[in-house]
Amino acid sequence: MRIAPSRSRSLRGGTAAVAAAALVALGAVPALAAEPEPDLGVGTIAPVKGVQPGSSFSTPLTFLNKGTAEVPAVWVTYAVSPGLEADETHKNCTYYTPPSYDEMPERNVASCRIEQPLKPGVLYGTAKPVSLKALASAFRDDLRVTVGVDEPNPGDGGSTEPVPGTGDPLTLVEKGPATDADRTNHPEPVAETDITAANTADFALTGDERKGEPGDKVTATVKFTNKGPARVQGIRDRSVTHVDIRIPKGTSVVKPHGFCDAVTKTHYRCGTSQSWVNVNGGESYAFVLRIDKAVGRTSGEVSFTGQERPFDRNAENDTAQIVIDTGEDEGTAGSSGSNGSTGGTGGTSSTGGSGSTGSTGSTGGTTGSSGGSADTGGSTTGGATPQTGGNLAATG
Repeated sequence: MRIAPSRSRSLRGGTAAVAAAALVALGAVPALAAEPEPDLGVGTIAPVKGVQPGSSFSTPLTFLNKGTAEVPAVWVTYAVSPGLEADETHKNCTYYTPPSYDEMPERNVASCRIEQPLKPGVLYGTAKPVSLKALASAFRDDLRVTVGVDEPNPGDGGSTEPVPGTGDPLTLVEKGPATDADRTNHPEPVAETDITAANTADFALTGDERKGEPGDKVTATVKFTNKGPARVQGIRDRSVTHVDIRIPKGTSVVKPHGFCDAVTKTHYRCGTSQSWVNVNGGESYAFVLRIDKAVGRTSGEVSFTGQERPFDRNAENDTAQIVIDTGEDEGTAGSSGSNGSTGGTGGTSSTGGSGSTGSTGSTGGTTGSSGGSADTGGSTTGGATPQTGGNLAATG
């Protein structure tokens, strides 16, 4: 049972009084208050744009001790999204990759112990800019840098084993006394920036085809796939894209996919499980449909919707269809039979060739006995019949 606030206060008060009396009786001196945490800041990092996949680039990092006491050593950590990685390693750093969790994708992390003091009010920078590489999947990526006195914890959620670097150590150099502008530009012990690469990604849709009879339930699955070459990071906490699915006529939805919401009874809009999609990743949307009546082959359109995709330059696979063969519609079948009969009539009509001469079989025979003109009439008859029948078949 939860303790009432009033009772909780009285218990704490009584305990404090007893503890104070014990300290006085023993002649003990209360412990001094813990020293305040160091006030460290990371400098604002300029965005990097237009990086070519497969190329390397570098960015300078700066740090400031905004407190009043010297900090003997610090941990500097820089983490990048999956399209990037460290281009060179340092022997005072370890490198590992924590997995994705919640709305955070996996990251490639470098954690560096820098054994040199940071004087208060002095601006420091890395001895040389940190070098990073854009991978083939680079597109919308980011860099996050932190500074602190405690060793970062890779966590126990399945991170890769930390691997020590081999290159020259990462070191800091003094850049001079900090100005008011420097203090403004180093507000927090963490800083982030965007890294964008000149890359493309092909979002593709694949439909499905099923067959059944009235009363049957069939499962049709629509697939969204990122064919790359870029991994696409969207806006955090939002679907990276949306897919509109329209249900074929003659069917109804028994169970939609869990990522899909009904716009109408025959129109669903589907999101994604994360705000990013890796190369060859995507979603599969399975719909359980009931065939309500036989209407022949019936289809529903599938298409992308929502945010624009200027990176996707292939429009040919942006739409697909769900096709359901529901069995032959009896009304349509009767109509087709009538069309077939009409086709036969058309053949008889075209046999005549011209005027009323060929309106009956006996007349045709008479025409055939008239010599040269009979041969011409026969040629015309042979060419016209298949063509007329073909047009009717297409109409049907």
